Amino acid sequence: MVRTPLVRYDERISLKLECLQPIGSFKLRGALNAMRAQPAQDVVTASAGNMAQGVAWAARELGVRATVVAPENAPRAKLDRVEALGARVISVPHEAWWQAMVDRRYDGVDALFIHPVEDELVMAGNGTIGLELLEDAADFDTVVVPWGGGGLTTGIASAVKALRGDVSIVTAEPETAAPLAASLRAGAPTAIDYAPSFVDGAGGRALLPTMWDRAREVVDEAVAVPLADVEEAVRLLATRAHVVAEGAGALALAVALRREDRCICIVSGGNIDRDVYAGILAA
Repeated sequence: MVRTPLVRYDERISLKLECLQPIGSFKLRGALNAMRAQPAQDVVTASAGNMAQGVAWAARELGVRATVVAPENAPRAKLDRVEALGARVISVPHEAWWQAMVDRRYDGVDALFIHPVEDELVMAGNGTIGLELLEDAADFDTVVVPWGGGGLTTGIASAVKALRGDVSIVTAEPETAAPLAASLRAGAPTAIDYAPSFVDGAGGRALLPTMWDRAREVVDEAVAVPLADVEEAVRLLATRAHVVAEGAGALALAVALRREDRCICIVSGGNIDRDVYAGILAA
């Protein structure tokens, strides 16, 4: 695993490049932490792509079998990498994929379920990003984190706020799939009108059962980002920072560009379908 660099985007904004992990995503941190902390055994996870790669990579290293339950609309490029790492992929409708995360199991697969979000060992692995930020950055006001299920935000925020209580944690979701922003506005878990988009690694149709209480403890603000702003952030990362970011990886910069304080943006991943990427850059 890589201790990823923290680089300047401009005078006010820095980028934590988790897209440079061996699987192109931060998910390797949590997967490795969860699987190394328990006896070696076959595993199963539910993932649209990045956690699937993390679990598959870790399983290969530990010499166990991995099964991935993926939604039918998961990017083919990500699933190809999962299969190349030796994992078995089971494609299911989005509702069945979501239910596997809620149930923490998938019928017919007898293996240890590695939850991509609601697993304290996974969150702790993600929290190492927060520790690295505190060691590498002297002065910053805010950490902007893409919110998918909440495991990345919870891990980073728990570490940062334990040692720097003055730092704000701001989350970023695509506006077509922003349950946390809606729930924080309402003061309670809230249903939303969900629509899938090219931002497949963040956002969702609802909050997972345990994540609302965790989010309220550590998140200071949640922002729903227009898809056009995410596309522009993808382009800016490519042209100004020479960084390839998927939609989720660009969310944090899209939020930081609206702000005036000193921000660290978590560029969570760079696994984007090449045709989608080409279309965004050409627009």
